Amino acid sequence: MSTEAAMAAPTLPILQLVILSLCRIAEPLALTSVFPYLPEMMEHMGIQTDSVAAYAGLVSGIFSLSQSLTGVAWGRASDVHGRKPAILTGLICLMITTILFGFSRTVSWALVTRGLAGMATGNVGIIRTTVAELVPHKELQPRAFSIMPLIWIVGSIFGPTVGGALAEPAVAHPGLFPADGFFGKFPFVLPNLVVSGFLLVGFIMGYLYLQETLETRKDRPDYGLVLGQKLKDLLRGRKQPDDTFNERTRLLGDSEDPISQGSIPQASTKTTSKPAASPATYSQVLTRQTTINLIVYTLLALHSVAFDQLIPIFLHYPRHSLDNNPNVHLPFKFASGFGLGSRQIGFLFTVYGICGILTQFFAFPLLAQRFGILNCLKVSASVCPAVYILAPFTVLVRDTWAEEVSIFLLMFIKSVAAMFAFPCSIILLTNSASSLLVLGTLNGIATSVSSLGRAAGPALGGWTFSIGVRAGYVILPWWTIALLAVIGAVPVWYLEERDRFAEGGGDGVAEGEVEAVDGTPSPGTAPR
Repeated sequence: MSTEAAMAAPTLPILQLVILSLCRIAEPLALTSVFPYLPEMMEHMGIQTDSVAAYAGLVSGIFSLSQSLTGVAWGRASDVHGRKPAILTGLICLMITTILFGFSRTVSWALVTRGLAGMATGNVGIIRTTVAELVPHKELQPRAFSIMPLIWIVGSIFGPTVGGALAEPAVAHPGLFPADGFFGKFPFVLPNLVVSGFLLVGFIMGYLYLQETLETRKDRPDYGLVLGQKLKDLLRGRKQPDDTFNERTRLLGDSEDPISQGSIPQASTKTTSKPAASPATYSQVLTRQTTINLIVYTLLALHSVAFDQLIPIFLHYPRHSLDNNPNVHLPFKFASGFGLGSRQIGFLFTVYGICGILTQFFAFPLLAQRFGILNCLKVSASVCPAVYILAPFTVLVRDTWAEEVSIFLLMFIKSVAAMFAFPCSIILLTNSASSLLVLGTLNGIATSVSSLGRAAGPALGGWTFSIGVRAGYVILPWWTIALLAVIGAVPVWYLEERDRFAEGGGDGVAEGEVEAVDGTPSPGTAPR
């Protein structure tokens, strides 16, 4: 009996989550790979030092602004046409626009290509929807929902590392890359080519092995799965009989394969597909709790990404003397940075990201189960303002080693707070939905509004940094985002923690579809 119970216990669909991870890593790679070298790129384009932050923030922010314009359209399209086509279309578009950005020699070209890249990543909310449809079980959600933020951190490690290490190769490695050669003429194209290579891998794996999770599109022919199955059989040295395999065969459908033993809802073998569901109305999508969750998620994205954009600008800004300087009146009036190069900044971001990965993988599931999703979000939202207020004062530490350690400690604390806040917010947002049928649209809206935050954050941070250093107050951008973080923490206290979709909201759920996504990880939490 215990054996049967063990076999019936739900398990994570590991392979599908791995494939989704390869697709999900596209956005953080494309977004963060430019951070270490963006100030230097602006200088290459002839921007004055005091204006570099403003232009860097503008180029960085246009990515997320464009993403916000397409998030809802991507989400509604995925509700009608399927999750897989939307994910793959976005990947191939992002790959092309990333390469084009590498050839930027003017600010206008950089703005256009980054804007197009942002439009291509408007589909990231669909990946969260797919995870929710793959993993509807309460006991598995903390781990499953922590995977995509973990992938964000992995991308945030490789992004700045690739950007910092490969930018201006003709300067760093003149023996390998001549100054008058291709990479000398286009000093920032190499990291973008490498990032595009990762995107191509994600597209290929998604086309061959990603399963459709939208209930009304599961039974439609998928020739990518056909090709993937044939390649698998070829590598195994096994020929698949023609009469036992057709275009609806699921990935790794053999009984011995782990995916068939997981918790993924399997496609019907009927030859007729279900009719497409009508798009959800906004009144069905935007409930009171959903709206509050969207506000929290947007403001969290705003100040968190603003911090990540300000850090490399602050670290790159020239170091100015603080002694006997008539423009310095401590403790508040000073304008100095660390004077670090792109490679040093890239290394610092790498260590910063590794700490985030360890926190996300080991600490988050345990603490979320112990204290609950909402409590973890409240603590995280309260920590961020303090980090932002203290950040500019690290430059006042007179010892170079202690100075860098102090800024890294603040980066680490912020990383831990963000690694708890984002998955908690996503789980609470998902469980505020009225049914699975609105998840695609809801996550599309979440992508759009949070992208507005991610666009406004870097733009506001860069603009206030430029104003601040001209006036002699480098604290201005940091205290600005600290104020925004305080504002963003207020609606967190009005959230409710639910372990299933909104009561009474299951009407219209397709036949055979799971009716609840249990998001509260704490077994002691009473259902609401």
